[in-house]
Amino acid sequence: MENKYRNLHDLPMILRVEDLMPILGIGRNTAYELIRSGQIRSIRIGRQIRIPRDALLEFLRK
Repeated sequence: MENKYRNLHDLPMILRVEDLMPILGIGRNTAYELIRSGQIRSIRIGRQIRIPRDALLEFLRK
């Protein structure tokens, strides 16, 4: 999956797991494991998992 964002400022305020994967260069299972373990903060909207842009930036700063 190709990363369609040129830099971090192009990211939407809320990301899908599918957006997170190419940004971090990880697979689906790893993305969900990072979320499940709390390393990347997420929110649940119904059955969907969303990642706030700030949560991704916070993870990258660690």
